[in-house]
Amino acid sequence: METSENKFLFIDLTNSKTWIEEPDQIFCRTFLGGRGWALPYFLKNLKPRTDPLGPENILAVTTSVISGARGPAMPRVIVCAKSPLTGAFGESEAGGYWAPELKKAGFGAIFVLGKAAEPVYIWINDGQVEIKNASHLWGLETGETQDLIRSELGESRARVLQIGPAGENGVLYANIVNELAHFNGRNGLGAVMGSKNLKAIVVRGKKEVTVADPEKVKEINSWTAKEGLQKPLGEILHRHGTLPLVRTFQEMGALPTRNWTRGVFQGGEEISAENLHKTIYIEPKGCFSCPIRCKRRARVDNDDFHVDPRFGGPEYETIGALGSILEISDPYLLAKANEMCNRYAVDTISLGMTIGWLMEAFEKGLVDRDDCDGLDIKFGNGEVLLPLIEKIVFKEGLGEKMARGSKRLARELGLEDQGFLMEVKGQEVPMHDPRVKTGVGLQYALSDYGADHIVAPHDTVFATEDGPGIKEASALGIFHPVDPLSLGPEKVRLFYYSDLFWSLIDMLGFCTFGFVPRGPIPLEMMVDLIKAVTGWPVSLWELFKAAERTIHLARLFNIREGFTIEDDRLPQRFFQNFKDGPLKGKGGIDQDQLKAAMRMRYIMMGWDPDTGQPLPERLYELGLGEFVKED
Repeated sequence: METSENKFLFIDLTNSKTWIEEPDQIFCRTFLGGRGWALPYFLKNLKPRTDPLGPENILAVTTSVISGARGPAMPRVIVCAKSPLTGAFGESEAGGYWAPELKKAGFGAIFVLGKAAEPVYIWINDGQVEIKNASHLWGLETGETQDLIRSELGESRARVLQIGPAGENGVLYANIVNELAHFNGRNGLGAVMGSKNLKAIVVRGKKEVTVADPEKVKEINSWTAKEGLQKPLGEILHRHGTLPLVRTFQEMGALPTRNWTRGVFQGGEEISAENLHKTIYIEPKGCFSCPIRCKRRARVDNDDFHVDPRFGGPEYETIGALGSILEISDPYLLAKANEMCNRYAVDTISLGMTIGWLMEAFEKGLVDRDDCDGLDIKFGNGEVLLPLIEKIVFKEGLGEKMARGSKRLARELGLEDQGFLMEVKGQEVPMHDPRVKTGVGLQYALSDYGADHIVAPHDTVFATEDGPGIKEASALGIFHPVDPLSLGPEKVRLFYYSDLFWSLIDMLGFCTFGFVPRGPIPLEMMVDLIKAVTGWPVSLWELFKAAERTIHLARLFNIREGFTIEDDRLPQRFFQNFKDGPLKGKGGIDQDQLKAAMRMRYIMMGWDPDTGQPLPERLYELGLGEFVKED
């Protein structure tokens, strides 16, 4: 099925020009959406070694061939550009309501080129496009910006995708947000948007998206609301979001604590799901047409803090990065810190990990109060958290260096080789310890956009015969449990297949929490949903091939930007045993086994095992011959 909603809108901010291109059905079916639509254009039109914050960088804001249909767990907008944090291909997905609204307004993707002479925002209203002055919005927090835009447009239901002060000020881990609480986090794509003087992209669409079989889509959505929420994973996500991981990892002895030097946090009970629901959380909120409703919202109104639930609430990653990593356990303070980050649109993982690195440097005596603007930056000192957020976002004092991420901060302080930087390709690691699930280590090392925990399903769901990975995802070709600590061929094969699957999830704008093995919706139902929306007789094999194309294209992008096989690595701390808790004296990843596993993955992918470069034969097999570099 070929529909007008897949049109690509191009906006040249330098020359205030817009135009529309309409890809044919073959292109749409070959690349599906998301980075599948962005990467071919980048490789053909974005010059190698382009400054990520220069006007030549391209910002792609995309949906997919299925976005906008009223199916479950498919709300995501996918933003791509060259990342200013890593210098590699950058990608991030966010839920909410913006992507379906763009499709209803008549477009499948937006490519933003150049740089506006003054701050602007883009207004897309049922196919009509305006570039409007945003000088009066520049410097405002996200809540104020959304309210003012909706008021001046007279559209209370306009969907606002925007940056905050962090993106305006060029914080290299600035986010993009829609509906104040749905974030394109990681990779610093908010800074790219800010470098173009682009404050927001606002959309309103009143036309329903074309669907081949609306009754089938409705049937699948109804099943998810009734049957899916009865499944354990669906019910847990609805009731608690991702917060139960705090207790799980604490009891395991693998809760990231004190910049990863410990696996047990003394204040763990204070940041547990149970206590957070008692102290700061109110009812959950969801995304477009999704019955799972897994998003947390926080409200605080006491003598110390006021927290507005419009800005959502901290999920597990934020609780870890701003809580246990820094040894801060006050739930009210963490709720306020999360709200500040959301008002300013800055990534909580990179921010928390950058502060965590500085705290360790401070306690080791490598920096002192004079280096830290007079602050006592030691673990557990919650009094410095909010001031540091302000300093980072507005680049005040030491905050100017911290705004560049932990790797650049360490380099500028002459401390890069001290052995406690926790980053890959320049992006700080998330809150999952690969010493207890080695597949996550492969994700961190091999992700094309830096350390990331949503590259593939985690090892634990494939660990037992009755686990959701084995019971629910047999269509992936994994029929037997795989040891979470293994780095052998069976783990590499598991990672290879599951990496393809979650790349597909991201391309289509699906939410990983919606589909097995992480969510309740079966793979067969996912394929039926795609068929019902598009009318195409697709198979899981065809869909996997589309995903595999994007992994190869991202690899080609990074190679031309100067990345090599040496950049596929893990922080040194993960090769060391745990020093406390139930796992004391255990867990360190074997470096030789990791190298062997990565080499095997290169071979399985059809990459040269000595260079990590995609082989011409595999590119031809995938229909990517135009990207083969002639000698």
